Amino acid sequence: MSDLDPYNHVNNGAQCNFFDMGRSLYFEHVFQAKIDWLTFKYVLVHVDLDFRHPVLFHDPIVCESRVLEIGNSSFKMEQCLKDAETGEVKTLCHAVVVYFNRETNKSERIPDADREKMMHAD
Repeated sequence: MSDLDPYNHVNNGAQCNFFDMGRSLYFEHVFQAKIDWLTFKYVLVHVDLDFRHPVLFHDPIVCESRVLEIGNSSFKMEQCLKDAETGEVKTLCHAVVVYFNRETNKSERIPDADREKMMHAD
């Protein structure tokens, strides 16, 4: 699969990868540690994308990520791909992430310490 479509736009699958990387960097920033994906307890369960403007191959893109709302076992994130020079939002992403126990295959309450870190992340 190519990262570009026939119009030379960065395709939606590649943009999903940008958002995945943005979430990973967000978690590393908030928790001040490299993520061990074999033991990490947060799992993406929903993603919704709005493609507002095409992302072209040479566009200087940044991914901004923030938590909008924290529930008992999940939280909602908003992310956007922006042109680093103009600030134009190219793609908007809304995601739901769940705190998940791999042994029981069930969601669990987000630990208070994690909740506190996410609420005060800059």
